Amino acid sequence: MTGPLNVYSISIFVALGGALFGFDISSVAGVVGTHQYTTFYGNPLGTTQGSITGAMAAGSIVGALSSSFLGDKFSRKISIQIGAVFWCIGATIQSASNGVAMLIAGRVIAGLCVGLTSALVPIYQTEIAPRKLRGRIVGFQMFAITCGIMIQYFIQYGCSFINSEAAFRIPWAIQTIPAVILFFSLFFLPYSPRWLASKDRWDEVLQVLAFLRTANENTNDPLVIAEYREIEDQIRSEREACSNSYRELFSQKIRKRLFISMAVQMWSQLIGMNVMMYYIVYVLKSAGIANARFASSIQYIINVAMTVPCLLWIDRWGRRPCLLIGALVMSFWHFLIGGLLMRYGEPNPVLNEPETWIVVGHSAVSRTILACSYLFVATFAVSWAPISWLYPPEIAPVRVRAKSVAVAAATNWAANFALGFGVPPLLRSISWRMFFVFGAFCIAAFIHVLLAVPETKQRTIEEMDEIFEHGEPLWKTFRAMGETDRLDKLARDIELCAAAASILQAPQVFNHLKSSSTADSEVQPLQILKHDN
Repeated sequence: MTGPLNVYSISIFVALGGALFGFDISSVAGVVGTHQYTTFYGNPLGTTQGSITGAMAAGSIVGALSSSFLGDKFSRKISIQIGAVFWCIGATIQSASNGVAMLIAGRVIAGLCVGLTSALVPIYQTEIAPRKLRGRIVGFQMFAITCGIMIQYFIQYGCSFINSEAAFRIPWAIQTIPAVILFFSLFFLPYSPRWLASKDRWDEVLQVLAFLRTANENTNDPLVIAEYREIEDQIRSEREACSNSYRELFSQKIRKRLFISMAVQMWSQLIGMNVMMYYIVYVLKSAGIANARFASSIQYIINVAMTVPCLLWIDRWGRRPCLLIGALVMSFWHFLIGGLLMRYGEPNPVLNEPETWIVVGHSAVSRTILACSYLFVATFAVSWAPISWLYPPEIAPVRVRAKSVAVAAATNWAANFALGFGVPPLLRSISWRMFFVFGAFCIAAFIHVLLAVPETKQRTIEEMDEIFEHGEPLWKTFRAMGETDRLDKLARDIELCAAAASILQAPQVFNHLKSSSTADSEVQPLQILKHDN
């Protein structure tokens, strides 16, 4: 395989860690509307169902916070393997549960895995990816989550026709399969080169970079050597700082990045996506959709399909435009759903139902709410879905990356827990008003991104210090890729080629580059380097 194919194949296997999170979402969404589940567990409503759903997020908070220690000490890939073991244990306990308490315990243990993998998989992908493909590579994490949601939901839907406890026990047991595949596949994957560098295993760093970047694993390739030197310089400068990594997270230099990472992860929950995943059956029943469980399945297909465009073009579109446009459009869908429920809904005359407010006799309104829920999911999938996992690891320095991403992921899971626990009683108490709350969160997310989140597309991980310490005003990041951007890109390529040329003792390459760049701003310096060598 060539270098880029190596990166793609590795990222796909590692992204199975994200698929486990997707399996968990559907393991709840696929059973809440079935009589087998409600009969066996005593028709859990309100806070009881919220506790069952939120148990996974509670475990994920612990898993995410522990990922920093485990990821730095034992490596990213071994820590992901540890998470896979937790998942198998948790899924086994869930499938064998004899009551709500045992089910919650199994979900907490499985949550330890989700917390570990949600923090470490994006870090691992970020550290093996070339800068021009980093958005796409890390996007595999979100694509795997959406695929896991869809696959598990259809497994749950198919098993729902079994008129026994097997309707939910079989799907919960099947969840162990991707974890087993992930565990054993990681034995054949390389360590992260930047983690190896932090442990002074420099020979392995060079070998892994050659494997990831070249077709023939050539350790003398000038671009491999240039990236090796860039990592070496970054590690050296970090060690010269002699800082305590835990304390440095909140230092003046790093805390801005930490708070932005935490905010992006928090907003990705507060804008209401996982609520539409966990409890979409409740929402559609409130809207008067007859076969809500089947209608929900269409949403999961849309979620997978609409993740693909962002996966392909995220490194061309940029991070900020996706976040800004996505937040605005999602707020519109929330306000529209809430307004329709307010105008055409009425109290549910049937007691002991999760839905206390329903639409009756307005088929056009019901279909409109259904369409809005689909469009909301499509908007999230093409905007916030991959970027919320990509942004935290790509902006954090190597020395604190695991810790920074761990705190950001823990923020995500804390918000997830609050929503998973609180939404069922909220649906029963404030019903349609809940959508106005989420719409307001979308507006707040838009304002925060507009004022505080810089663009990072096509920048190396090592260049993030420059962006956050000496970056241009954020409003300028709206501009298109014009002449100034091409010259900036050219300057970065010249610096890269100059480093490689100096290593190879070929200064004539750099001189050729300089003279050519002044004559033609469209010059391709990397091609010149290959030609001269």
